[in-house]
Amino acid sequence: MIATATPPHFDREALRRIAEGRHHDPHSVLGLHDRVGKALFLAYLPATREARIVDGPGLQRLPGSDFYWCAPPAAGLPAHPLLWRQTDQGSESRRIDPYGFKPSVEDPDLALFSSGGHAEAWKLLGAHPAQFDGIEGVRFAVWAPNAERVSVVGPFCEWDGRRLPMRSLGDSGIWELFVPGLATGEVYKFEIRNRGTGGVELKTDPYARSMEMRPSTASLVCGGSGDYAWGDAAWMAARPAHDWLHAPMSIYEVHLGSWERDAEGQFLGYLELADRLIPYVKRLGFTHIELLPITEHPLDDSWGYQVTGYFAPTRRFGPPEDLKHFIDRCHQAGIGVLLDWVPAHFPRDAHGLARFDGTALYEYADPRKGEHLDWGTYIFNYDRNEVRSFLLASACYWLEEFHFDGLRVDAVASMLYLDFGRRGDYVPNRHGGRENLEAVTFLRQLNAVTHARTPGTVVMAEESTDWPMVSRPIDMGGLGFSMKWNMGWMHDTLSYFKEDPLHRSHHQDKLTFVMMYAYSENFILPLSHDEVVHLKRSLLGRMPGDRWQQMANLRLLYTSMWAMPGKKLLFMGGEIAHPWEWDFKAALPWFLLEHPEHRGIQQLVADLNALYVKEPALHRFEFEPQGFAWIDCNDRANSTLAFMRQAGDQLAVVALNFTPVPRDGYRLGVPRPGRYRVALNSDSGHYGGANLGNTVVTTEPVAAHGHDCSVVLHLPPLAGLILLPA
Repeated sequence: MIATATPPHFDREALRRIAEGRHHDPHSVLGLHDRVGKALFLAYLPATREARIVDGPGLQRLPGSDFYWCAPPAAGLPAHPLLWRQTDQGSESRRIDPYGFKPSVEDPDLALFSSGGHAEAWKLLGAHPAQFDGIEGVRFAVWAPNAERVSVVGPFCEWDGRRLPMRSLGDSGIWELFVPGLATGEVYKFEIRNRGTGGVELKTDPYARSMEMRPSTASLVCGGSGDYAWGDAAWMAARPAHDWLHAPMSIYEVHLGSWERDAEGQFLGYLELADRLIPYVKRLGFTHIELLPITEHPLDDSWGYQVTGYFAPTRRFGPPEDLKHFIDRCHQAGIGVLLDWVPAHFPRDAHGLARFDGTALYEYADPRKGEHLDWGTYIFNYDRNEVRSFLLASACYWLEEFHFDGLRVDAVASMLYLDFGRRGDYVPNRHGGRENLEAVTFLRQLNAVTHARTPGTVVMAEESTDWPMVSRPIDMGGLGFSMKWNMGWMHDTLSYFKEDPLHRSHHQDKLTFVMMYAYSENFILPLSHDEVVHLKRSLLGRMPGDRWQQMANLRLLYTSMWAMPGKKLLFMGGEIAHPWEWDFKAALPWFLLEHPEHRGIQQLVADLNALYVKEPALHRFEFEPQGFAWIDCNDRANSTLAFMRQAGDQLAVVALNFTPVPRDGYRLGVPRPGRYRVALNSDSGHYGGANLGNTVVTTEPVAAHGHDCSVVLHLPPLAGLILLPA
């Protein structure tokens, strides 16, 4: 029996705000307090029939309310009382009162986050298993400065936002609550009341490190970073000293959901992909795998580019620790892993970042600056310090917690230009220009911080304009990226290859122009997923001629790409001569490998990678002019090109024939006398070719192309030769 007593005086306005879900500091009202020299305990327990403190007094209901109170006996109460509760339906539960704990977020963290430079904000915000005063639970924190009230909700409180309101930590805009008794795996969201309209929204945690499988959208409590035992210590120890500028880099770009699927057509998990994808990439000789975004996203059709979970690996392929296993296995196999990362924009999904606290929080408020018209998404507000901390921390999180070796930053041009896709309707910067100065500042900060914190990692810009010095140091006025995708090379080269060979002599500049600017940036040569979608056709499908000529053209395209200066990137399926546009809903057509010509293309890519990695002349000076010299770039009439790649005394000679006419007696000047062997012939029968061409040639003392000696080649049709001194 509960002893009755006269209810003490409570601040009725504060109680009303708690009951209405409008109070910003529930800890000042609920829990154990000293009121006018007397200890009083107060709990808010909606839908409760009876409640008491375990091994303590019963709790009395304040008349006409869902508040329960007691005046502790002389012996007092524990600092963190254990409450027993019976619901209106008769079920029982126990939980330690969450309103007796001090704030779990330190002032220096709040200040750093608010300054825009918190590279570890994922440790500050989100949901983290923790222990306070010897009690296990989960600490929740979220940034929502314009909310009237924020609660953490989940099955543990019947999704009732009145049950676990959080406290506001002053001007920081951060709300915090430690909930005893919760653990890893709990499902949760934040319930946010809009201060202006009073409307209530359920939001996914922006800093959630795991989420439910779509179409569900709740967040999941994750364990700590030490929960996975890494086995890549040797790789990580060597990474800071890795000279990526002068090392070979051949990247296999992969969409994990459609590389391969199981017998029922379902996704492979990270663990299965580790068993299948890694040996495949190793066999083909690629040095790196680049994953299309595996950050959580609600819509498969976006391929991962409309992100709702900037700290959460998508659940489609398994839990976060399985992704760590995949990366760990890659490193142990000697393969680097890169992540396609999207800091330019985010989707409008109601559960995500959009209008997060009822206001334009993560996005610019002005739609002329804050909305991508073509993509239907919101643009991050790079002028807001807390948004920069969010994005900076996301980048560092993937590099540090998951051991990714680099980031490919998507849609950089859309970040740099205020008028990107706006057809003239934009807000100029403070100088009246079209450059987004805040985005420029953020990108420089991103590159400076990641390079300092994770030396040896790379950050690559997918940037399609002539913005200067994208991959030049910040102290020189550059943006500080490691490398930039060479979209000009990609566009010009594919435009050239689609031409009928009869007309290619009129378009030779499309192949040679790249060397006019090749050293203005550290370039990657990309044949990416963007080139095999949206009615562009597959790479093979772009090639002119009959099927034999199409295959020969594709072999020639790859040979010229691997021979030219610049790191390499090829989207999955290109290596098997995928004849159709990429379909993200289905696995690659692996049955094509039943046909010799498709196996031949695959073998060519493997051999190109092997030669590229083995021969310093082909990779040592990809970003420096001493690594390349034309032998003959003016033979328009025959549509041939010849050049040298070199590194010190290492030499490779490349000859390319872009017509279906064999060039017998093709004299080529070379820089040193002696014998040369054909290290690779794209017309080899091994690759589906006709087996024309030389195997070994010896120089003659006949001057050609500015050299004292020369060789005579049988240059196969639609083919390339790579020769090395014998």
